[in-house]
Amino acid sequence: MTVLNPDPAGLQEGVLLRELNHRVTNGVAFAINLVSAAAIRVEGAEAKCALSDVVELLHGYADVHRALATPAGETLIHAATYLRKLGCGMRRAVLNRMNIELAFATQSLALEPERCWHLGLIVHELVMHAARHACFDARAGQISIKLTRTGALVNCVILDNGSRPARDVSDRELRITRDIARALGGRIEQGFGAEFTSIVLSFPLTERERGANWTIASRQMKAPRRTRAAASNDAAYVSCRPADALGALLLLSDRTDAP
Repeated sequence: MTVLNPDPAGLQEGVLLRELNHRVTNGVAFAINLVSAAAIRVEGAEAKCALSDVVELLHGYADVHRALATPAGETLIHAATYLRKLGCGMRRAVLNRMNIELAFATQSLALEPERCWHLGLIVHELVMHAARHACFDARAGQISIKLTRTGALVNCVILDNGSRPARDVSDRELRITRDIARALGGRIEQGFGAEFTSIVLSFPLTERERGANWTIASRQMKAPRRTRAAASNDAAYVSCRPADALGALLLLSDRTDAP
């Protein structure tokens, strides 16, 4: 006879997270269907346009939710590709509507699934934190994500061209983000200038990740000379841009060497 544990606390955390993700996904899909049907039935171009905009907004949030879902399996994840997908969802849901540009400058980086998920949670919160609290004044809002690896250390920089005043009281919102960073064995540091703010997440690679990224780096070194020259040109593209308050990052288009 099998005895079922009636205590929900007996369920594994991963099972609960997947169930929660499933319910939220279904809820968003249901909302999209309802609003889409309303957009078809309603009369008037203005009303149809407004409802269609809501559908697009919900699709953006669905993209973000899918990107932030708990990963399954043990296969290493290409973090640059993962962050790019997450960024596309954030653009669609929020940033485009706020007239904030999101740019990428990322190196190939393989991470364990749960740790890549933690990175995504942190990046999402830091980008949204900047969108909510940065004081852009009359400037067009710009946020850049730079992901690099130096040896066994990963650095992820969230850089924006907003000034500091509006964010002084908002740092407490980063408490959970700092806790997630500590779970990665890393830390978060902030820097401020007259017209820019940077937040840097640094964390070490695990032994498994070090081995995988060493293999990636070795393959890149063995790539044809033309491929390496193209990578060098991309690096030169960064360094030859004018040195404004944000540096070259904010002038980058969406570039990534992720597969």
